[in-house]
This record gives sequence, structure tokens and C-alpha cells, in this order.
Amino acid sequence: MNPAEEYILNQREPFRSILLHLKAVIESVVPKVDMKYKWGIPCFYKEKQPICYLNVSQKKKYVDIAFWNSAHLTLHLDKMITENRKVVKSLRYFTLEEIDDTVLMEVLQEAYSLRHKGFYKR
Repeated sequence: MNPAEEYILNQREPFRSILLHLKAVIESVVPKVDMKYKWGIPCFYKEKQPICYLNVSQKKKYVDIAFWNSAHLTLHLDKMITENRKVVKSLRYFTLEEIDDTVLMEVLQEAYSLRHKGFYKR
């Protein structure tokens, strides 16, 4: 088992279920995505381009799926969180039931299609 998988499986509920669901959706949307363990969290790459990462806030009790190229995203911005971040935006979930798979899949598809764009919008 790699460290990214351990990170997910070692989380308390409801975080573990949320992370497993997000991982499954990412893997179904992004063909041959590679999950790596960087900066102490699971990060998803397509070849060398980062797509997104998963982060748990135990203190605030949520899971973020954050997008590297969010400066270029146009879909569902009203559902994205920026909270103290200059560029990265995320979808935030407190429960498994509040995940809207349609929104998640559309944002992932857009992030995947924009993977060659840079971190910043120039």
C-alpha cells in the first residue's frame, strides 16, 4: 500500500468514506490518473500535470478536493471555496451525502481538460 492510500484508509469517519468516494470519482473521470503522496496528502496527476489534491481538516471537520489550475476554471465557481488562498479553489464536503457527483465530475472534467494551463492566469 502506498502512503496516499494509507492516508485515506487511516482517516476517521466520515472523512474516510468521503475520501474513498472522491478517489473513485477522480479515477473514473481522469483516465489513467496517478495518485501520489506529496506534502503529506494525496495528489492526483495525469502524467506530470497536477489535477487536484485531497485534504482533510480534522479541526474544522471537512474534506477539500482542491484544483491546481483553478485560475482557469469556469464551472461551478459559486460552489468553490478560496478561503485564505490566492489561487487554489476547492470543493468542500462535511458529509458524504452532500457530494453532488454531477458538479464534481464536471469540475474534474474541466480541470483535466485545462491541465496544460499554468497555475496562474496570465
